[in-house]
Amino acid sequence: MVLVEYNEFKYPEIELVERKGLGHPDTICDGLGEAISRALCKEYLERYGMIFHHNVDKITLVAGESSPKFNGGEVIKPIYILLAGRATQRIEKEVFPAHEVAIKATKDYLNENFFNLNVEEHVDLDSRIGQGSSDLISVFRERKEKPLANDTSIGVGYAPLTALERLVLSTEKMLTGRDYRKKKKFLGEDVKVMGFRKGEEYSLVVAAAFVGKNLSGIEEYIEAKEKLKEEVEAFATNLVGKEVKVAVNTADDYDKGSVYLTVTGLSAEMGDDGAIGRGNRCNGLITPMRPMSLEAVAGKNPVNHVGKIYNIIAKLAAEQIAKETNEKVNVFLLSGIGKPINKPLAAKVEISSNDEKVKNQAKEVLEYWLENIEKATEMFLRAEVETY
Repeated sequence: MVLVEYNEFKYPEIELVERKGLGHPDTICDGLGEAISRALCKEYLERYGMIFHHNVDKITLVAGESSPKFNGGEVIKPIYILLAGRATQRIEKEVFPAHEVAIKATKDYLNENFFNLNVEEHVDLDSRIGQGSSDLISVFRERKEKPLANDTSIGVGYAPLTALERLVLSTEKMLTGRDYRKKKKFLGEDVKVMGFRKGEEYSLVVAAAFVGKNLSGIEEYIEAKEKLKEEVEAFATNLVGKEVKVAVNTADDYDKGSVYLTVTGLSAEMGDDGAIGRGNRCNGLITPMRPMSLEAVAGKNPVNHVGKIYNIIAKLAAEQIAKETNEKVNVFLLSGIGKPINKPLAAKVEISSNDEKVKNQAKEVLEYWLENIEKATEMFLRAEVETY
């Protein structure tokens, strides 16, 4: 039963939004969790025609040690990445190669996304993925018309994004986009964008790792940083339609020669650890002034783990409702372990309209996504929905 309620949606005078970028240690862990889950799903399907129980949502990164320099630098101690979680590894009389699949997916993801990281030299990989518990495997395999939820969890989604939320998300994606990084060889992937709005005044604070080997000295660093600031200001102002104040790498101290310089373009090379689920929510943002789940979405299986599925469904439903009704929307879902995944214990839509026709339309959209919940799985497998 879907409950639909009116919400006035008064947004605050002051708004704060954060996005941890592609190369942030927490985001790296999220990306690896999803890459490994997709790889496991593909291998299960190819071998057995079905996806087996797995949750690789306990990935941890321990920073290495490095000596960054202009025109050079070296990684002294590699980044340690622990692949942890559970995956079905015994299927009838066969042993499924979960560790091999996970390690290959990890290397592929790191090689694909981080231009200055030498995976073989700069990363120490350790797979400790264990066998899934028998009770959860049983819940996973005993399907009827719909899978059974393997956890009690909450999913949250909202739409549309505010102007600040769109700005923060778009700015990070611009800076870490492959084409932009190919042109700006001094720029690493570890970018974090913090957005602040007071009334109609917008500000961004950007932390961006620079790559020492692609810079000749402090003068070129300062010049590149100023150019980056100007380009972000132009991009942000064009997006919002008004002036946006931008600050970049505010901890730099030129007099002491202390600047945000790296060997690999990642702060994970020295001093910055990471863990799955500590960064962006399912919509790619950290929004403390909006409803959000603290669930670690990345790495959970996309078939019946409601920690993933319900957050994806809530997001998709909220976006569709907002698009079709032109109203503001919050969606909340609560599951019950062992119950059909399309029948949540609670399902609620908050919408900025008291019109019964609009409310019914919102209800129908959420009911559609619940009844067709396997579409979320299919979209995840095709990488058509982002979760971090």
